[in-house]
Amino acid sequence: MIKRILAGILVCIAASAAAVAQPYPSRPIRFIVPYPPGALTDLLARTIGERLGAALKQAVVVENKPGAGTLVGAEFVAKSAPDGYTLLMATSTTLGMSPAMYKNPPINPVRDFAPVLQVGTVNFFLVGNPSFLAKNMRELIEVIRANPGKFNYASVGNGSAHHLFMEILKKEVGLDIQHIPYKGTLAALTDVMSGKVQIMFSDATAALPNIRAGKVLAYGTSAGKQTELIASVPPIAETVAGYDWQAWQGVVAPAATPPKIVARLGTELQRIQSSSEFRDLLTKFGMEPSPPNTPEQFAAIVKSDVERWAIAVAASGARVD
Repeated sequence: MIKRILAGILVCIAASAAAVAQPYPSRPIRFIVPYPPGALTDLLARTIGERLGAALKQAVVVENKPGAGTLVGAEFVAKSAPDGYTLLMATSTTLGMSPAMYKNPPINPVRDFAPVLQVGTVNFFLVGNPSFLAKNMRELIEVIRANPGKFNYASVGNGSAHHLFMEILKKEVGLDIQHIPYKGTLAALTDVMSGKVQIMFSDATAALPNIRAGKVLAYGTSAGKQTELIASVPPIAETVAGYDWQAWQGVVAPAATPPKIVARLGTELQRIQSSSEFRDLLTKFGMEPSPPNTPEQFAAIVKSDVERWAIAVAASGARVD
């Protein structure tokens, strides 16, 4: 009996050793997207997954797990085995905004994940109706200050980046303008173009075609540096010093994923990110490629953003529970 037990133990040890010795990856990788199919993050994940799978010579299977402000998918990955076979297409919403809105969030953005690579950033455009009195950022601030409570701004919902960016701007320059939340960018932007509301922050995908068509007037961008997407729109920071906010997309793994696996993934993702073909795709998605970054640098960004988003959410008053 004892011999049989020992033999069984040895077989298990041998099997475990063989599994450990297998080169990574030896089976398909699950790539979790915390958004529904068809969303920007989903399209980006599928673009990355196809190229990462080819580089690793192993299938990368995209799975959509939306819900709870993207925290359903994030929690699933946080609780997955830290073996490199489950990854998350993370965003600043997932690891910044959403956790700050919950009293007891199901994830800790810093503790529960091993950042791999920040892929790109999403700049937001502050746009308004072309017939509005203000024609540039300085005039916009002056007109709203002179008419406290008279004007409205749209967003795609409480706690969204569109909402938070405006609340931060209101606080920094002392504006009294009312918030009208919508259920999506299209509805909000339609009312801006019709003059029902005066201004809103919009992501580049929706804003750029309408800026170029003259249907909306662009006052500035949320990021502190000049956007590469359209040279005629300056950063808001040219008028409001220090204003620098943008969303981002990146890839993370569960915490405690072996450093060698994180490094392997980071190397392959950097190669994908640096290709001109991929950078052109990001531009089509209304994104700008992030500068080359290491897992350590991305981890520092995540940590810094957790603190910034907590302040922004507190300023907005947005809460889920």
